[in-house]
Amino acid sequence: MQKSVITVVGKDTVGIMAKVCTYLANNRINIEDISQTIVQGYFNMMMIVDMDKTDKPFTDIASELAQIGEEIGVIIRCQREEIFDQMHRL
Repeated sequence: MQKSVITVVGKDTVGIMAKVCTYLANNRINIEDISQTIVQGYFNMMMIVDMDKTDKPFTDIASELAQIGEEIGVIIRCQREEIFDQMHRL
């Protein structure tokens, strides 16, 4: 299973989740777990997704998500789960 971690951070605005989730659905990327909070006007979301069924290369997905983030004024990062785990190991 190709799992990835997607994080979204920025000022809260209408439609952030809709844009990200629509992109994922259109690319056959399944959301397995999601956590979202808003703290004093700042939006923070973390998703674990399964990329097994998408036809796009990981690099294209990461780049396109970053572009969507720029368009809506947030930062979107997409990392492979194994790399994320290694980076956040204590």
